[in-house]
Amino acid sequence: MKPKYIIGIIIIVVFIVFAAINLSKSLTPYVSLDEAKKSKKVVQVKGHRISGSEYFDVENKILRFQMMDDKGQKFEVIYNGIKPANMEQAEEIVVIGRYIQGRFEAEQLLVKCPSKYQAEGV
Repeated sequence: MKPKYIIGIIIIVVFIVFAAINLSKSLTPYVSLDEAKKSKKVVQVKGHRISGSEYFDVENKILRFQMMDDKGQKFEVIYNGIKPANMEQAEEIVVIGRYIQGRFEAEQLLVKCPSKYQAEGV
């Protein structure tokens, strides 16, 4: 085999390995609250917002609210950013971040609202 082909194959293999490593680092799995408490990585936890628990500091753009996961465990979420406009209509919220010192510090919020295309009464 010619040296050009060997070098080309090595370069392709290195790029594939590099891409696989970066892809695995970018994945954020869905976990339970118990697993989030144990993990030091960025994870996703889904749950329901506890109505009336929101506090938004407009000046510092900090949103605090309480959530309940699927197992009924309550926890506090702190999010540095703008409050989603449709937060009050949310059926479910996914928080992406880390559980640190007794609270979940979210980097992102994914608000899942009822479909505006769904027929009423369904």
